[in-house]
Amino acid sequence: MNMVDHPQHYGSEDDIYEVIKVIEAWHLGFNLGNAVKYIGRAGKKNDYIEDLKKAVWYLQREIKLAECEPKCGR
Repeated sequence: MNMVDHPQHYGSEDDIYEVIKVIEAWHLGFNLGNAVKYIGRAGKKNDYIEDLKKAVWYLQREIKLAECEPKCGR
């Protein structure tokens, strides 16, 4: 198991649903990609609830940016 390139808590190199592969295939960007990352690893590396709260944090950040988009020029 390679903890740098393909850690088990994000899937593995042979897993077609390895988190990084999904994020890149769906072109999710930073905030949505991190939300998926924390959902995908929930309970596998750290505390389950903490991982879900981190996912929510990134989703809320993306929502704020999307709401600001018309006036902020994102």
